[in-house]
Amino acid sequence: MTTSTTTGDERLRRWRLVLGGDAADGTGCQLSGQDAAMDGALTALYGSGRGGQRNPGGSRSAGLGASAPSVARWLGDIRTYFPSSVVQVMQRDAIDRLGLSTLLLEPEMLEAVDADVHLVGTLLSLNKAMPETTKETARAVVRKVVDDLEKKLATRTRSTLTGALDRSARISRPRHHDIDWNRTIAANLKHYLPEYRTIVPERLIGYGRAAQSVKKEVILCIDQSGSMAASVVYASVFGAVLASMRSIQTRLVVFDTAVVDLTDQLDDPVDVLFGTQLGGGTDINRALAYCQSQITRPAETVVVLISDLYEGGIRDEMLKRVAAMKASGVQFVTLLALSDEGAPAYDREHAAALAALGAPAFACTPDLFPEVMAAAIEKRPLPIPDSAAETGGAAANRI
Repeated sequence: MTTSTTTGDERLRRWRLVLGGDAADGTGCQLSGQDAAMDGALTALYGSGRGGQRNPGGSRSAGLGASAPSVARWLGDIRTYFPSSVVQVMQRDAIDRLGLSTLLLEPEMLEAVDADVHLVGTLLSLNKAMPETTKETARAVVRKVVDDLEKKLATRTRSTLTGALDRSARISRPRHHDIDWNRTIAANLKHYLPEYRTIVPERLIGYGRAAQSVKKEVILCIDQSGSMAASVVYASVFGAVLASMRSIQTRLVVFDTAVVDLTDQLDDPVDVLFGTQLGGGTDINRALAYCQSQITRPAETVVVLISDLYEGGIRDEMLKRVAAMKASGVQFVTLLALSDEGAPAYDREHAAALAALGAPAFACTPDLFPEVMAAAIEKRPLPIPDSAAETGGAAANRI
C-alpha cells in the first residue's frame, strides 16, 4: 500500500468518525475494533448525525440512558479512547445536551467524571439541591480542582505581586539597612571611579521599613450569576492566594441581588465556593455600595469587579460609585470574565460607560491576572488584551 493510499484511508476514517455513519455521509467506510467503540461513544452523545442533524421526528438520536451505571460506563469508555482535554469537552456537552445534571447528584457518578473548572461550576449550581450523601463526594471533587489550580497559579501570582509591592514601596532615601544594594549599584555604575576601584552612589534605592505591614488592600467583587461560574472558581482561588500574602489585605465579596462577604472563609477557597449561590439576578450597584463602605485607604486600594455587567440595579448610581471611588484614588478594574472560555457575553453599553470613566472593562485569562493586579498595584497602565479594544478599554487605559 502506498503512502498516499494510507493517508487517504486515514482521512476517510476520520471523516467517518466526524460524520457519524448516516447513509448520506458519503464515506462508505466501515469501522471495527477500537474505532467502532469510539464511534459508539460519540453516537451516544451526539447521535449518528454529528453535524447537529436531527432525526425526522425532530429529536436527537443521541442517548446515554437514564441510569447512573450506563453513564458511568460511557465515562469510562471516553477516558479510554480520547485525551483528557476531549473528555472534558464531551462531559460538558453531555450535561448540556442530555440533561445529566441530576445524575451528578449521585456519588458514583461524581467519582467517575474527570473534574475541571466547568464541572465545579455545574456542581456549585446544584449545591442547594444536592443530597447529604453526595456533598462529601462533591467537596472532594471541588477540592481536587481547586488544589490543582492553586498549585498552577500560586507561585507566579505571589512572585509577580511581591515584585509589584516592592516597586510601589521603593523609596529614594532609605536608611542604611533598607538599601537595595543590587539596584543601587546598577543605578550608579556611571559613577564608577577606576582609580579607587569603587562606585560613589549619588542615588540610593531602597524599600520602606514596614516590609511585613499591609501595603495594599484588594477587594474582589464577584458576580455570582450563572454565566459567571468559571470566573467565580478562578476568583476564589486567586482570592485565597492573595489572602496568604501579608502585604495585601484581601476582601472577597460575592453578589447577585444580595451581597455576601466571604472574607472570613478566604483561607479555604472550597468553603468560599460552597458559600456562593450561582444563578439569580444581579445588583452591581448594591455590591459596589458595600465595597465602597469597606474602603479605608483609597489611595492604597484596588477594587476588582468581575461581572458581565448585566445590571439589574440602578445603572446611574453604579456609574457614580465607580467615578467616586476613582476620584478618591482607588484603582478600579472591571473584568468581564476571569476564565479561559474565550470572548464573554457582556453588556456593551455599560462596558463603554465604565471605559469613559477611565475604568477599563475587559476579559482576562487566569494567566494574565497576576500581571493585571501588578499593574493596578503599581498604578501603571493595565495590560489589556488587544481583543478588548472594542469595549473602549484600550482607550480608557490611556486616560
